[in-house]
This record gives sequence, structure tokens and C-alpha cells, in this order.
Amino acid sequence: MCRKVVLPWVWIALTPVFAWAQADDENPGYEELYDEPYSINRLFVGFQPLYGELFATNVNAGFGFDVSYFHTTKFDVKFQLRKTYGRQFFDMARSAAADNSTVDNDTEVFNYFELGGTYHIIDKEINGTTKMIKYKASDRSARWAAKIPEQIKVPAKVRQIIGARTGVIFWNSTTDIGRALTAQGLQPSDLKNINDATIGLPATYQDQDNVTRAMNIYSNVYSTALYVGGSLTRIRNVAYSFDGFDNAADDGMVTYFLDVLYAPSYRIDDIRYAGETFSTDALSVKNIGFRMGVDGKFNRTWGWGYGAELGYRPGLTERNFYTSVRVSVPVFGSKLRRKPD
Repeated sequence: MCRKVVLPWVWIALTPVFAWAQADDENPGYEELYDEPYSINRLFVGFQPLYGELFATNVNAGFGFDVSYFHTTKFDVKFQLRKTYGRQFFDMARSAAADNSTVDNDTEVFNYFELGGTYHIIDKEINGTTKMIKYKASDRSARWAAKIPEQIKVPAKVRQIIGARTGVIFWNSTTDIGRALTAQGLQPSDLKNINDATIGLPATYQDQDNVTRAMNIYSNVYSTALYVGGSLTRIRNVAYSFDGFDNAADDGMVTYFLDVLYAPSYRIDDIRYAGETFSTDALSVKNIGFRMGVDGKFNRTWGWGYGAELGYRPGLTERNFYTSVRVSVPVFGSKLRRKPD
């Protein structure tokens, strides 16, 4: 008898709870507008108003261009160009050579060119999530400005690409040969006269006041390197509408990479001094290096991008380490499709 009386009352009491939970699941306060990580622009062209590079061979900064093309699913290619804005402050070794060099070598502007491609070994879509900020662009009140924006985690598909990379890198620069000699435990006298190997480059010179000073030795280096490595690219292209807030999107495209570098060609200009030429063959060169880094941009007609990397470039031994950062603004993106007439 008790069971027949109690169960209906329990059911009646719990019904509003179940109904509220079900309604909450059906109306979570947001709605997916699109979630298409494969529907991205195919061509991206970015201008880099500023990059900075801490490079043991030559600290430098300047501007550049970054162009990338995405095939539908098979591969993508990338071209980069970077140059310094000028000698002072932006091209440190060239600036120091112009001010202090006691040899007759000309100075070389820092230039960097890279062309490479990635073959998509695995290109698949996986389920994931992303965090979005709920905001109102129209609300500029002091109260809203002081408020911590609310974040919400929403479902979002992720296009994940595992790729094999390869390409070629060309760069040239002025560099401080005196520092390279010291780092390798050598002396200027180890740089021999090409006409008489018994004569080495002098370590000192007499200035206009007849004071003996140490030689300041600068020259130019030229590198042609190949790279091969792997990468992981993650692409989201999703947008949601939120009740009472503006629409929000996550269209980030980020690539993490790791490469091995090999320079079949690395040349150091011989030193010219007092009408004689002194060979730089005594300097040790490492032809192998590596780098790791990240590149990112956004799937928009007009957006911005970023990049950073560090590693050891093939080059003068003990003068290989570098790290660089760059920002691209603006980045233009296009699907390369003709509009119907």
C-alpha cells in the first residue's frame, strides 16, 4: 500500500527538475553559426612591418614579406623575405664594421630568403572545444571596461595536419670575424696571406697618433642551406552567436615545426688589408643546424599573423645560435575563386 502511495508523489516532485534540466540542455544560451575547418582561404600574403633577430653572427631587425598557399588537402607552400631597415641599430654587425673596421672589406646588408613546402601526410578532422569571450562591442561603459570578460567553452572541430617539410634558405650578412676568432681559440695571425702562407694577418695596427691598437676585423658570410623536418598544424574555423552578446569566432591557424638544417654552401669573404688578401680558411664552420618554431595567422580577408623560432643555423662555429620573432600586419587572405558574373 505504501509503495503505491509514495511513488506517484515522488514522480510529481521530480518532474520539474528533469524538465528544467532538459530545457537547459536544449537552450544553452548560444547557437553554432558554422564550424568548417576545411573552408579556409588558400592564399595568404602578409607584410611584416617589424621582425627582430638575436643572432650570434649579426643581431638585426627590419621588415619582411610572408606568402603562403594552401592546396585543398595535399600540400602547402611558403615564401619568406626579410631585410633590415638600415645600417644603424637595425644591422648591428654592418654598423659596427662601418664605424670600427680596420680592414678593407666592404659591408654586406643582411638579407634572408626562404622557400619551402609541406606535404600533408595526415589531414583529418577531430572533435574538440574552444574558449570564446562573450562581449558587447556597443557597450563602452566604464563598468563594462572594468569587468572581466566572461569566457565560455564551446564545441569546435579541429583540422589537424601532420606534415613533412622541406625547402631552401639563402641568407648573407656582415659579421665580426674578431669575435669568431676569439670564440674558436684562434688569433688574427691564423688568417694567412694567400700569396705567402708564412705571413698572417697582424693582430695590431698603428693609428694616426702612432698608438698601437687591436685590429677590428669584419667580413661577409653567405649561406645556402636546405632544411627537412616535420610540422603539426591545427586549424579552427568556427563561429557562435550568444544570447545578449555579439557573435564570436575562432579562426586561428597555427603550425608548430621542427627542422634539421644543412648548408652545402657557406662562404666567408677573405680579409683584405694593406693591399694584401688573407684567407679565412682557418675558421671552423658547422654545416649542420636545427630550428624549432611556431607560425600563426587567422582565416580572414584582412587579419594579422605572428611567428617565432630558435635554433642553430649552419655557419661559423660558436656563432650559430639565433632566436627571432616577427609580426605580420596586415595579412590578406583569399579563396582564389572567381565571383559569378
